[in-house]
Amino acid sequence: MRARLVMLAAALLPLVVPGYALSADPTPVGLWQTVDSSTKQPTGWFLITNHDGVYDGIIAKMFLDPGQDPNVVCDQCKDDRHGHPWLGLEIIRGMVQEEPDKYGGGTILDPRDGKIYHATMKVTPDGQTLIVRGYIGVELLGQNQYWTRLPDSAYSMLDPSVNPNAPANAKHPPPHKSELVPLRQ
Repeated sequence: MRARLVMLAAALLPLVVPGYALSADPTPVGLWQTVDSSTKQPTGWFLITNHDGVYDGIIAKMFLDPGQDPNVVCDQCKDDRHGHPWLGLEIIRGMVQEEPDKYGGGTILDPRDGKIYHATMKVTPDGQTLIVRGYIGVELLGQNQYWTRLPDSAYSMLDPSVNPNAPANAKHPPPHKSELVPLRQ
C-alpha cells in the first residue's frame, strides 16, 4: 500500500510543482540589470548567452546621462573590440561552468578604460541575482557586482540589433565602419 502511495505521489508531483522547481540549476543565460550603488538607478542591461557550453555577454541597453553620446565606441579597447559601439559590445567572454552555480575561466571588459579582467559569475539559488566578479591574478583580490535578472518582457525594450527575440524583419542599424568589407574593383 505504501509503495502505491509513493508511486502515485511521484506521478502527480509534476502536475502540482511548477516546472522551474524541478529544473536544473539556474544558469546565467538571460537579461540582467546593474544599478548605481549610490543613486539606485539602472546603469545598464547585459545579455548573456550560451554557445555550446561557453557563456558570453553583451551590453544590451545603456542608460545614459543627459548629454552623453549614445554612439560611444570602445576607443580604449586594445583588442578586436577597439572602435566597436558599446551597444552590442561583448564584455564577457569565454565563461564555462565550473560548479552547478559558478562559471569561470573567462574575462570581463571594462569599456570605459579598455581593461580586461579575469572573471567569475555565480548564480544565486533562486536564479534572480548574478554575482559577477572581476579580478587581476587572484580571485580573492577582486570586486563583485550584483546583477538582477530581468523578466522576459524586458526583451521588448531592447534595440532590435541586440535583441535575440526581434522579428526577422526588424530594422538593424548600419554596420560599424570596422565591419565593412571593401569591394574589389
